[in-house]
Amino acid sequence: MTYQTTGLTSLYESLGDFIVYRNLIPADPRLPSVDDLRANLSLEARALPRKAEPVYGAVLAEMLRHGRRVEIPRGSIQRIVYVGDTRMNDGTAFQNLCAAGNWPGWAFIGADDLSSPLQTEVEASLYLANRWSALPDFLRFLEDQSFALDETTAVVVDVDKTAVGARGRNDKVIDEARVEGVKRTVGDLLGPRFDETAFRTAYEELNQSAYHAFTADNQDYLAYVCLILGAGLWELEALIGQVESGSMQGFEDFIATVQGRRPELAATGLTSIHDDVWERVEAGDPTPFKAFRYNEYQTTVARFGDLPGASAEEVLSQRIAITEEVRAAAITLRERGCLLFGVSDKPDEASVPSPEQAEAGKKPLHRLETLAVGEV
Repeated sequence: MTYQTTGLTSLYESLGDFIVYRNLIPADPRLPSVDDLRANLSLEARALPRKAEPVYGAVLAEMLRHGRRVEIPRGSIQRIVYVGDTRMNDGTAFQNLCAAGNWPGWAFIGADDLSSPLQTEVEASLYLANRWSALPDFLRFLEDQSFALDETTAVVVDVDKTAVGARGRNDKVIDEARVEGVKRTVGDLLGPRFDETAFRTAYEELNQSAYHAFTADNQDYLAYVCLILGAGLWELEALIGQVESGSMQGFEDFIATVQGRRPELAATGLTSIHDDVWERVEAGDPTPFKAFRYNEYQTTVARFGDLPGASAEEVLSQRIAITEEVRAAAITLRERGCLLFGVSDKPDEASVPSPEQAEAGKKPLHRLETLAVGEV
C-alpha cells in the first residue's frame, strides 16, 4: 500500500464548527448543548452519556435537527450516513442514532489492514471495509441502493481514528500523544521520584482489555492509578493480584481506599491532586484527572502541523494526519447539500484550549492545520 500527502488542511474545512467532543457542547454556539436538552430528554442532571449509550443517540439526534435548521430553516433530516472506525462502538452509536431519530441509515466502518487484500462486507446496515480507500465505493453503493445523498441527509463523521489518525494507518500517533500526556503528568507530580521504566510497565500492563473491569477503559482512572503506584502507595503486582481475585472491584474501590489512607498520602505530597480527582469522581465527572487532560491537549497539539520534506510514511509516524479519503468524501457530501457533523469521544479538556491558551492563539483540535494523507 502506498500513501501520499495532499497538503495542509483542518477538520474545519469540511465540518466547520459542527462538532462535539465528549462533554457534548457543540463548538458552534448556535447548537444546543446536552444541558440545554436535558429537560426535553428527561436526562439526569449529572449524567453525561457516552457514545454507545442510547441516550447519546437521542442527544445527537436533537443536535442534528437543530443543525439542519440553522443551515436550512425549514429543512429536515430523513436519513443518516455514519463514518467510523469501530464495529462495536461506532456501529452501536449509529444504530442508537437511527433509533432515536426514527431514521433509516447506513454506516461505513473502515480501517487499513495491510495483511489482507481489499475486502468489503455488508452486514445489515453496516458497510465494513479494510481500506479507507473503499469510502468512494461505499458512496457509489448508496447511490445504487437509491439512498439519497442530499439536503435531507445528515452525515455523522467520527473524529478520532477516523477523520484524523485513521485506524490501521495513523492511530498510533494519537495513542503516543495520550501516553506522553500521562507520563508528563505523573512525572511532573512525582518529580525526582518518577521512574519512567516502572511507569511504562504499569501503564502498558493496566491498559489492556483484561483490566477494563477495573479501569472502566478510562484513561483518567489509569493515569491516577499510575500516579499512586509511582508514589509507592501500592505495588503493581499486589494490585494485579487484588484485581484478579476480585477483592478490588473497580476504580471507585481503589480511590476510596486511597482516601482512607490519608496519612500515607500526605507523606507523598499528593493530597491536593488526590482531593481534586476524588471530588470529581464523587460528582460523577467521567474525566476527573484534569491535570492529565490539559497535558494531553498539549502533547496532541504538538503532533499536528506540517513536516517539511517528509515522506508520507514519515508523516504518518510523526504527525496526527487528516484522513484524505474521509476529508474528500465529507466535502463531496457537503457540496451535495448534506449536513456534516463531527463527533469525538476525546474530552474537551484535551481538545479545546483554556481561555488563557485561546488568548495566546491556541486553537481547538478541529481548527488546527495538519497534513492530509491518503492511499494512492
